[in-house]
Amino acid sequence: MSGLHLSRRVRVALITVFALGFLIFMPMRIALGMAGLERLGVAAREVRGTVWSGSIDQLMLGTTSLGSVRAGLSPMSLLVGRARFDIWRRSGAADDLSGALTVGFGRIGVDDVSGAVPLGRTFAPLPVGSLVMEDVSAYFSGQRCGHAEGRIRAQMAGQFPGLNLTQGLSGVAACDGDALLLPLVSQSGMEKVNLRIWRSGRYVAEMRVETADAALGAALAKAGFADAGGVRVLKVEGTL
Repeated sequence: MSGLHLSRRVRVALITVFALGFLIFMPMRIALGMAGLERLGVAAREVRGTVWSGSIDQLMLGTTSLGSVRAGLSPMSLLVGRARFDIWRRSGAADDLSGALTVGFGRIGVDDVSGAVPLGRTFAPLPVGSLVMEDVSAYFSGQRCGHAEGRIRAQMAGQFPGLNLTQGLSGVAACDGDALLLPLVSQSGMEKVNLRIWRSGRYVAEMRVETADAALGAALAKAGFADAGGVRVLKVEGTL
């Protein structure tokens, strides 16, 4: 009987050792798949290393490229039932990026993101070239925006005639019903961009320019802005 108990203890010990070994040396590629981050639109050209210390080549969030980053699973987050993958890029002051992709029970999002995220032509014809984030955290709970905070500055990749947007537009992330809302305002307060993003990846970006200048209004009309009672509006919809 004692031999039977010993045998069971040995099997349990071997299984435990195997499980711990698998967890310690688990490839980052497998961990990302198990976490289901593809639901956030996460993809990559290549993933290397272990779950605790790996690298991701050409990390994509939807159609937005975050470049090549280092990544590691936070062990502390596992204690509260979440898988938090810290990511960071250190290639120069202008290109630095840090933050986390987090998955938990019924929720998925980003935490503590700081740095520049290039957008390319994601929101064209709106000339938003990149978003510079300061401690931005946001997550979706089910299909609804559960929480959002942190400051965001939009840097413009081009200019509209008559508008001075060299300082960009800035605002604080918030939830607006089901959508994540980025309400961005220029220094003058005359130009505004409201960007709404839903859990599905659908977005609506709307730029509004308040002006009584007929010449500026005509230039904006040529750029695709519609007249809405003294306010010029350009609305873009799509999927990230």
